[in-house]
Amino acid sequence: MRWRRTQPRPAMTEHAQGLSFTRRALVLGGIQGSIMTMLAVRMGWLSIAENEHYRLLSESNRVQMQLIPPRRGWIVDRHGHPLAINRTDFRVDLIPDQLRDRDRVLAHLQRLLGLSTEDLDRIREELVDAPGFRPVPVAEKLPYEMFAATSVNLPDMQGVAPTQGYSRYYPDGAAVAHLIGYVGTASRKDYERDRNPLLNTPGFKIGKEGLEKAMEPLLRGTPGAKRTEVTARGKLVRELTTRPDISGRTLKLTIDGGLQAYAARRLGDESGAIVVVDTLTGDLLAMTSMPAYDPNSFTDGISHAEWDMLSADDHLPLLNKTLQGLYPPGSTVKPAAALAILEAGISPSERVFCSGTYRLGNGLFHCHKRGGHGPLDMYGGIAQSCDIYFWSMARRIGIDRIAAMARHLGLGSEYPLPFTSQRYGTVPDMAWKQKKYDKAWTVADTLNATIGQGYMLANPLQLAMMVARIASGRALMPAITPGARRPAAPLPIDPEHLAVVRQAMSNVINHGGTAGRTRLPVPGIEMAGKTGTAQVRRITRADRARGGKFGGAGTDWKYRDHGLFVAFAPVANPRYAVAVVLEHGISGSGVAGPIARDVMTWLYDKPKAEAILTALEDKWGGDIPTRAARQAAEWRVARAAEAAAPPVTIAPPAPPPAAPQESPE
Repeated sequence: MRWRRTQPRPAMTEHAQGLSFTRRALVLGGIQGSIMTMLAVRMGWLSIAENEHYRLLSESNRVQMQLIPPRRGWIVDRHGHPLAINRTDFRVDLIPDQLRDRDRVLAHLQRLLGLSTEDLDRIREELVDAPGFRPVPVAEKLPYEMFAATSVNLPDMQGVAPTQGYSRYYPDGAAVAHLIGYVGTASRKDYERDRNPLLNTPGFKIGKEGLEKAMEPLLRGTPGAKRTEVTARGKLVRELTTRPDISGRTLKLTIDGGLQAYAARRLGDESGAIVVVDTLTGDLLAMTSMPAYDPNSFTDGISHAEWDMLSADDHLPLLNKTLQGLYPPGSTVKPAAALAILEAGISPSERVFCSGTYRLGNGLFHCHKRGGHGPLDMYGGIAQSCDIYFWSMARRIGIDRIAAMARHLGLGSEYPLPFTSQRYGTVPDMAWKQKKYDKAWTVADTLNATIGQGYMLANPLQLAMMVARIASGRALMPAITPGARRPAAPLPIDPEHLAVVRQAMSNVINHGGTAGRTRLPVPGIEMAGKTGTAQVRRITRADRARGGKFGGAGTDWKYRDHGLFVAFAPVANPRYAVAVVLEHGISGSGVAGPIARDVMTWLYDKPKAEAILTALEDKWGGDIPTRAARQAAEWRVARAAEAAAPPVTIAPPAPPPAAPQESPE
């Protein structure tokens, strides 16, 4: 093995040691200096450039900002009388994110506020679906004693938020439900569409139906705000500043609130609609659809039981029949057909013989008077509502002339009104049927459409505008707010033709026509009108062979004829027009006509009209709220009886008898 010889290290001098230490100190000092410089720069950045950001974060930890819901603007009628207002109220909400021990808190609230089992079910259901930040309403319009008791017990009920605010109130209740609509808490879809934090503020509500929904931007207002100082645990220290809310603007309507309420009451227990129009301006004075819900109930939060009752009602209280109900107009379109006949050059004095039946090919069409009316001219055809007169004339001039005239008078029209949903009906003609069904128009189609049956459909507003245009001679447009009025040009119809039809409609009531009982009980004021009865099912030859009434009181309600009536007054200088449609009301002259008469009477003699209605309401069992409460009580009793009834057990079918055994041979 060879040993390797190593060189001895040179001895470290004091000078060399000093140089080595100095280099290390410089490196470490540089690193420390760089770090201190970076820290200084960062601290400067945070304290100067980011000062506002962190000041706001610090402020938000110390100060809470709470939005104050704005008061909605009032809705008033043409005279300034309130239709929708705000009232001070006390309410209690739950904040899901802050709620601890849900069942204990709900049990405590049930004792304090007297909540029903149904209320608790609704609250639990909404707690499941609601975002954590959105308040869930517990109770509204509370007495002060309950509100104070809840406030005192807040330390034991984390997540409970008692609030003093305003609630929406509708003085006329169901009478304005489909016109005004109602307000309610914003839904998840509303928030996703708007992302406005106001939508999650306790007590704030938005329009859900009717004018409340359509005019939301005008009615909403601007929220206020309240700044409060709190501890780290959220305990209130003091209130700092408050910015008051700015209430929404007042919405003035052309509606006459008194007339609207009277029309709703006058409909009684009927399912139908009434529309009244000012023939000078096109102003809508009443738009009533009954039966209806109470918008105050919807604003407070409707119960499941009440919703089930409304949904199951075959009189459709949730449907705005003035705009969404479509009906065969029946004989109320005969004045429009008469104008088309006159425009075609046929004299109003030309007569047609009515024998009671009209033959078309192998089929027979029957006039409503089985024995026939005998010879009639246009005046008599309208006054007696003779089907055969109009069938004969319509066959001569064709459906296209009649359809064009109906459209001039507003049937099938889409009116620019601030409502979210309208149905426009149908004015059929040859091109329409070819396009929709790919089938040719037939003479039978013409006969049906001429008397307002078959494919012809209209809503009550269109019928009211039709008679308003006949009365005024102008192409009136309906207006629900004074600012929506539009100048109306003259109709493209000969004024002499309009005069003939107006006189014939006067004969309907005042000179031996089909609606003599609807004559106005107001001295010096005559009303002109037209009755209509529309079938809701086809009457076959076999039905006629059996005889009897096919759409009258002896049949199920849903198979009864609709009753319609249109009118204007005064005859000499028309000022008002009215349309009444009664679903399955059986008769235009017997039921719808008297309602139109009383509504028109209210416009000229309120005490007389009120006396008539008071006597009727005594027979019906009270006013609208009284009858609605009785109906709800009866429904609850019937529902409870159904729930208590034992289930019906269907016995299994008996086994078939055994086949006989053959004996062995």
